Amino acid sequence: MKVISFNANGIRSAAKKGFYEWMSAQQADFVCVQETKAQEDQLQHDNCFYPPGYYCEYVDAIKKGYSGVALYAKTKPQQIIRQMGYQISDDEGRYIQFDYPHLSVISLYLPSGTSGDERQVVKYDFLKHFALHLNQLKQAGRELIICGDYNIAHHPIDLKNWRANQKNSGFLPDERAWLDHLFGEMGFVDAFRKVNQEPEQYTWWSNRGRAWDKNVGWRIDYQVITPGLADKVIAAAIEKEQRFSDHAPLIIEYEGVPV
Repeated sequence: MKVISFNANGIRSAAKKGFYEWMSAQQADFVCVQETKAQEDQLQHDNCFYPPGYYCEYVDAIKKGYSGVALYAKTKPQQIIRQMGYQISDDEGRYIQFDYPHLSVISLYLPSGTSGDERQVVKYDFLKHFALHLNQLKQAGRELIICGDYNIAHHPIDLKNWRANQKNSGFLPDERAWLDHLFGEMGFVDAFRKVNQEPEQYTWWSNRGRAWDKNVGWRIDYQVITPGLADKVIAAAIEKEQRFSDHAPLIIEYEGVPV
C-alpha cells in the first residue's frame, strides 16, 4: 500500500506544475491533499482533478480560495466523514476521513499560527480538540493513517535553523510538547521516522532567501499512524525531483495493512 500526503498550496497551481501527471505515475492507493484553495465547482471543468481510477472527495472552506482538503482512493470507502464536529475545522475545510472495515485514512490541515497571536490561539485550541477526536477514533478499534500538514516541526533534526526558530510558530515549546504527547502517552507513531532517522529531511521550504536551493526547510508534513501499523511501514520518501508547491509530497509505503 502506497500513501501520499501533499500540501498543494493551491490545487490548480499544483496541477499546472505537473502534479497530476506525477501522481498518475506513482499509482498510490491513497492521496491526501491539503490546502486545495478552491471550491469544488471551480474544479469540475477539468478532469485532472478527478483522476481516473480514484474515488475523489473534496471538502471546501466557506471562505473562497482558502484552506480545503481532498482525498483520492483506489477503493471506494464504506463511509466518508467530512466534518470533525469542531467549528474552526468544519468552516475552514480542514478534515476528511475515508472509512473501511479495518482502516480509516484522513487528510488533515492543521492551522498555522504564523500570521499572529490570534491564529496561534486558534491553533492551540484546534490541537486540544483534535487530540480528543483522535482518542475517540482510536477507541473505535480501527487502524488509522492521518496524513497532513501539521504545521509543527517536532525535534531540532526536523528543521534547519532550529535555534533561531525556538520562539516562532511551528517550533514553539507547547506545540512540540503536543507532538511529544501524541507520539508518547497517546501512542501514535510518526511513520516517516520509523524508517528514516536521517537529518535534513524536510517537506516545506520558505519562498524567501533561496531556501529550496539551499535546503533550508522544515519537516511539518506527517503520516501519523496507530501503533498496530508501526511494523508495516517499509519505505518513506520525500519527492524533490519535481516541485509542485512550497511543500513536497510525502510518500510512505506499507505492507500487510488490513483494509
